[in-house]
Amino acid sequence: MATKLDLRKQWKRLYAPSASKVEMVDVPEFQFIMVDGQIEAGAAPDTSPTFHAALEALYGASYTLKFMSKSRQENPVDYTVMALEGLWWTVKGEFSFERKDDWQWTLMMMQPEHITDEMFQDARRQLRQKKDNPAIAGLRLGRFHEGLCVQTLHVGPYSDEPRTISKMMAVAQETGHRLRGKHHEIYLGDPRRAKPDALKTILRHPIE
Repeated sequence: MATKLDLRKQWKRLYAPSASKVEMVDVPEFQFIMVDGQIEAGAAPDTSPTFHAALEALYGASYTLKFMSKSRQENPVDYTVMALEGLWWTVKGEFSFERKDDWQWTLMMMQPEHITDEMFQDARRQLRQKKDNPAIAGLRLGRFHEGLCVQTLHVGPYSDEPRTISKMMAVAQETGHRLRGKHHEIYLGDPRRAKPDALKTILRHPIE
């Protein structure tokens, strides 16, 4: 029988924040599958072919690894696939909601520590055999350490995020900090299917 692992429950403080307040959290180093890209000129995330190809590849790899982990003969482990996450910035560094065609992104999904590079490479090979998706070649398994951050839960359309981000900036300033690094979103649910008003997104930003 496979061992059960629930990383969302294990890291509840990081992946189940309140929408009523902004909190400071110290985010440790985790392992992720990641893929990088840029929104095409004149497009947005919901209309970008490159973005959607990356989403498909990332979900495909994560669920393939889950099945591999659960079905292996020695020490099988079943686990909950983690939420999709996105790091966002612009060519000039500062993230801006106004210049969508300047957006750079890294999409990522956390992986349990027992997932090895050998398993990841095998999962990529399986994906390539099933579908010709150029984004599969850009997938990588790596580590990401964010450190001290402010975060909160944003409920509603992505276009309303600036209102929530202003609250995060205020808390950072009140505690003698400033924002640094990349804008971080964690999507609780599949952004390809959820209605805008029902979207739940963890907004996280590193501070110093």
